[in-house]
Amino acid sequence: MNEEQMLDVWNLFKEYLDKKQIDIIAEKYVDMLADYGVDDIEFKSMLGNDKDLDSAINYFLEMDDVDLDDAYDDWDE
Repeated sequence: MNEEQMLDVWNLFKEYLDKKQIDIIAEKYVDMLADYGVDDIEFKSMLGNDKDLDSAINYFLEMDDVDLDDAYDDWDE
């Protein structure tokens, strides 16, 4: 699966998830992808598409939370 497909799966199911649990579910999704062999480079390439998924990826990669508001603004233009 490539990055685009992984993002598509996340976005497909996200709208049906309990909003109070989204952060935990995002972390579990990232953990599952890592178990299936997704590497750090692929995770980094997924950043900037979804704030909840970005937080889970940053947590998994033990990166400092980066303010990605500018990245999201670029997508809106």
